[in-house]
Amino acid sequence: MSNLKEEAFILGMDVSFMDEIEQHGGSYRDEHGQQTDLLTLLKMGDVNAIRLRIWNDPVGGFCNLERTVAVAKRIKEQGLQFLLDFHYSDRWADPANQWKPKAWEKLSYEELQREVCTYTADVLRTLKEHDALPDMVQVGNEITPGMLWDEGRVGGEEHDTDEQWERFAGLVKYGIAAVKSIDPDIKIMIHIDRGGDNVESRKFYDRFEALGVEFDVIGLSYYPWWHGTLDALRDNLHDLAKRYGKPINVVETAYPWTLEQPEGHEWILNQEELLLPGYPASVEGQTRYLKDLLQIIREVPGGLGAGFYYWEPAWIPSKEEWSVGHPNNWGNLTMFDFKGQKLQSFSALKAGVENDAALDEQLSAALIK
Repeated sequence: MSNLKEEAFILGMDVSFMDEIEQHGGSYRDEHGQQTDLLTLLKMGDVNAIRLRIWNDPVGGFCNLERTVAVAKRIKEQGLQFLLDFHYSDRWADPANQWKPKAWEKLSYEELQREVCTYTADVLRTLKEHDALPDMVQVGNEITPGMLWDEGRVGGEEHDTDEQWERFAGLVKYGIAAVKSIDPDIKIMIHIDRGGDNVESRKFYDRFEALGVEFDVIGLSYYPWWHGTLDALRDNLHDLAKRYGKPINVVETAYPWTLEQPEGHEWILNQEELLLPGYPASVEGQTRYLKDLLQIIREVPGGLGAGFYYWEPAWIPSKEEWSVGHPNNWGNLTMFDFKGQKLQSFSALKAGVENDAALDEQLSAALIK
């Protein structure tokens, strides 16, 4: 039966570390212990979209253009949607770090605008040549405080000025223009980190609306230990949908399946008091969290809950130190155990797919009547 909804609800995963894990001997297994390609496993688990980050010139090479092309081709071969996340940096870009690539450090503001445009277009043109063009692009990652500091910096009292917002928006507009020059059908996502913070979310998107930044999808990060309760997320999603009328994607989230720390590892989330009440750090607790999160997104007014991406569900502890210089501190927030075996929490995605199928049948029946 055909799906009556305009866009499929996104059940996505960010697996940007997959390439490095595989290159260093890491592997994944299904619930029966059978070693299987990760993208195949995810697709079997009802995942329909993959997100990758891209860095300009990262140490170690992973997440650069060459490696992104290789992984993007695999994503397309699996028939999965593809979201490409431009960090516009040689390393992590997030609310605390929005540093320019080394090669761009001495550029003037006008030169920086042109470089954003040229680089973005070159990346997408290369992907297009390999039949691996993304369906959606993020122009920046968690850009709440701006990007390409200090030229595009708006975080903090010193930089939160009309002039800085105009400069920041100007950089983003050049990125958007580059995307549309390669393929006008590629959707544009603007991503901030304030999933449970309505005041700051409205401040950001009000600014972009006033400055004429044209984009398609609102992207929010939501990690409960940083961004508030599920109720706060629900309230924010409802308000943003009514206020802006754009699809909203919770484009980063995660929840622990254990607090156990193997020797030599220290997880980023390892304290029970940081957990949501009623959602223990267990496979069952992770499953419940995902089911409830997905339900909240599906209930966004106007059908504007576009879906979600789980951040690095496959970052298993297969090595001690990574090319980006970060320790493996995410192993209890994955959807695979420490040895790479798929967890039962994928059942949360299956439940949602079955609910969507039932809804489609109801809609079809109503139309026939």
